[in-house]
Amino acid sequence: MFRIDHLGIAVSDLRQARSFYELLGMPVGTEEVIEQEQVRTVMIQAGESRIELLEPTSPDSVIGRFIDRRGEGMHHVALHVDDIEDVFAEMKYAGMRLVSDELKIGAGGHLYFFVHPSSTGGVLVEICQNAEADVAV
Repeated sequence: MFRIDHLGIAVSDLRQARSFYELLGMPVGTEEVIEQEQVRTVMIQAGESRIELLEPTSPDSVIGRFIDRRGEGMHHVALHVDDIEDVFAEMKYAGMRLVSDELKIGAGGHLYFFVHPSSTGGVLVEICQNAEADVAV
């Protein structure tokens, strides 16, 4: 089963960006640093989905380069799946261009991989699965 898990938004200043959502009264989670992605992130609950704010911890990180080239704004759409290993294998078999050749562990311990915009009609798509799922990485 697929559903929109979250929308990833690249920001230069996480504290300033989160204040907008706090002003709206939206539940804002705890900040977390994802070392391998060189990003500081926070999840904001938006009904059954979430908004992920992404602040680069290094100017040469993916998010840092994104902001430098395009400015702050929408970075990716994340789709939640129940069986990420199966979806990953299907994407590879179908010849989809993936950003990496392996599943990764992200914020909150969830599993994820990215599908390149050239395979999705111009949108960077993250495929993710909850951390508590029993998956071998």
